[in-house]
Amino acid sequence: MVYFVGAGPGAEDLITVRGMRLLGQADLVVYAGSLVNPRLLDYTKESCEIYDSAGMTLGEVVAVMQEGARDGKLVVRLHTGDPSVYGAVREQMDELERLGIAYESCPGVSACFGAAAALDLEYTLPGVSQSLIITRMEGRTKVPQKESIEGFAAHQASMAIYLSAGRMEELGRRLIAGGYGADSPAAIAYKATWPEEEIYLCTVGTLARTAAEHGVTKTAVVLVGEAVAHRDYQRSRLYAPDFSTGYRRAKGEEE
Repeated sequence: MVYFVGAGPGAEDLITVRGMRLLGQADLVVYAGSLVNPRLLDYTKESCEIYDSAGMTLGEVVAVMQEGARDGKLVVRLHTGDPSVYGAVREQMDELERLGIAYESCPGVSACFGAAAALDLEYTLPGVSQSLIITRMEGRTKVPQKESIEGFAAHQASMAIYLSAGRMEELGRRLIAGGYGADSPAAIAYKATWPEEEIYLCTVGTLARTAAEHGVTKTAVVLVGEAVAHRDYQRSRLYAPDFSTGYRRAKGEEE
């Protein structure tokens, strides 16, 4: 059996309880060494076989998982964050299906949520934004034209932009072209929740300068939108005294 497990954003105690238990039971772990905190491997038992996939091809990763599953081992494929977000897991799952190997997924905390925690941030502030767009700029992996930075920026929703830290000048320019003002709130979250975490508040217009000043070129999530500044928002109606729910009557409402 193969389990795809989300390692969380970085800190070893931000893996889910289920994920930690699976690591403890695993006979073989293939982990994304370029991104996953190696301290998570401390949860594995002494006899567990460990493979770092940073230097491996898809075929090599699948071959290791196939051999482990064939030998009746519990195999964990440990991905950074949540496997469903830029995890390249579907292609691995398709190969396992082709080989007749059973698999399951265990979710994890994605980097944008680790960044939000570091900033004490709520992406969905009433009256400001009720949507979170998770996206990236195209690189060697293309992005559909309908999902361009400019197109998403036009919504003025909260945005978490992955895999774009090395191209901040272009990112800022495209966000402005899409509709954000140069003074729109932004933040750069470098290695959020890791011991070496760095968080920088800035604006869309100063993204490039802020990244350059602090030497941020990778392993960062860019957050954009008025929710970053958490100002001029409306309070939730859920807790308003004049608002009834299925669990509470509005104050003064007749029984």
